[in-house]
Amino acid sequence: MSRLMIASDLHGDAECVERLLSRYAESGAERLVLLGDLLYHGPRNDLPDGYAPKRVIELLNGVKNELLCVRGNCDTEVDAMVLDFPIMADYAYISVDGVNIFATHGHRFNLSSLPPLRPCEILLHGHTHICAFERFGEGNIYVNPGSVSIPKGGTPRGYILYEDGRFDFCALDGEVLRTENIKC
Repeated sequence: MSRLMIASDLHGDAECVERLLSRYAESGAERLVLLGDLLYHGPRNDLPDGYAPKRVIELLNGVKNELLCVRGNCDTEVDAMVLDFPIMADYAYISVDGVNIFATHGHRFNLSSLPPLRPCEILLHGHTHICAFERFGEGNIYVNPGSVSIPKGGTPRGYILYEDGRFDFCALDGEVLRTENIKC
């Protein structure tokens, strides 16, 4: 049995990243999966209150061996040069406890532009800054952790803990807001 923490859209907010990493350390998760947009806030978003990308670089580099990351639409090669872990892949396949997950940021692959998925596989992405859990296709599931720093659509700052076929949607303070189970 494996436990993963999943987060997206940090957008350079050091205060929120510090809180996220504290929750990660407490969670017992084996890996922190980051779904892109790590350092830059992007032209469509207001500057986050805790915007300090240099501090975020330091924080993330401090846990580089714990991270599995994909590139977001705000992540660039320049960002990759200051981070000590790979971030430039558009997607990653994660296989955990017999569950296959297609992890991406969401600007390229999403419900409107599906990647190749087999029945019962999961599409995991951020980008929208809105938490989501939706069934589609042939037993497929779309999951979105929302945003750590700039949530939208009335969703809180948060992340997901995945373990044993269960997604716990958590607020950044650690409160479990809802739980969804995978059943194909």
